Amino acid sequence: MRLPDEQLRAGHIPADLYRQIPPGADMRRVLIVQEAPRSYTGPIVLTLVITAGSVAVLPVIAFVTQVITASIVSVLSATCGISYTLSRTSKRKKAPRALSK
Repeated sequence: MRLPDEQLRAGHIPADLYRQIPPGADMRRVLIVQEAPRSYTGPIVLTLVITAGSVAVLPVIAFVTQVITASIVSVLSATCGISYTLSRTSKRKKAPRALSK
């Protein structure tokens, strides 16, 4: 028996608990209540919710920033004549040229 739990299950009362029992108490009627082991489910779920929430907030921030930028550009182009263009480069690979002599 290595753990106090095993001692209590076997009916042995550890010395520190034995000293707390009042004198004259019937040992057959003594009930020792143990605290339940700590549950880690709550902190793990909280960590996952915080992580998922922060991951979900980032695309929202990016979308709002894009909308604000687009509205600012449209207002500036309508009032001041400023234009803004986005150019997308092609990512296709060019075919290798044949060697000619």
